[in-house]
Amino acid sequence: MSDTPVVAPSTVVLVSGGSRGLGLAIVTDLLAAGVKVAAFARTVTPELEKLAVEHPDRVHVGAVDVTDLPAVQTFVREVERRLGPVDGLVNNAAVGQDSMHTHTSTTDVARIVETNLTAPLQLTRLVVRRMLAQGRRGRIVNVTSICAQRGFPGLVAYSATKGGMDAATRSLARELGGRMLVNAVAPGFFASEMSAVLGSTQLDQIVRRTPTGHLTEPEEVVPVVRMLLREQTNINGQVIVVDGAASV
Repeated sequence: MSDTPVVAPSTVVLVSGGSRGLGLAIVTDLLAAGVKVAAFARTVTPELEKLAVEHPDRVHVGAVDVTDLPAVQTFVREVERRLGPVDGLVNNAAVGQDSMHTHTSTTDVARIVETNLTAPLQLTRLVVRRMLAQGRRGRIVNVTSICAQRGFPGLVAYSATKGGMDAATRSLARELGGRMLVNAVAPGFFASEMSAVLGSTQLDQIVRRTPTGHLTEPEEVVPVVRMLLREQTNINGQVIVVDGAASV
């Protein structure tokens, strides 16, 4: 039996990109599970602000750009003062892509890479350093995408960033040696603005080849995120696909 202590369930979770869609669903679900949640996004939506008003002792929100490292550092310090030390992180913030690679500008490629890969790696480094300095163990969940495992036209840079996060998940899990649990959840396509770039024809094709007969819903993903953050588990360094077997 390993001498490495069990990583306890997370009690204070930081969620990037928590203002809408899957991010907001994750925040809402964790609150229902009794977790204290800090969430940030470029814009705090009324839905997220409402949660902060309803749960002032358990929710802290802020309008922060994930690519603005000093602002992110300030936000994390605010969270620790208000809610306590962070022991869970969900990297969910991301931007999409709506262009073939040959038509994607250098500026857009850089923006996608900075937001979807560089920024979450920096945020993870920040949170992990603080956890280790405080002698705490924790859990990290990276929200990636089925795009990292199956090719889709018009999503080259986006897919590259998500593949990078999948690889980082496995490497960081090994690097931390069991002191923290690091996993990724790779959803299929949502019927949202992130899916609009594919067009109705390609989305219809995805639905037809999906055994469950529908696109992925946030409500199908949040239980997996909650499990990775809250349940006693030995799952570590894994990428869990939630797409109704569309990619099988």
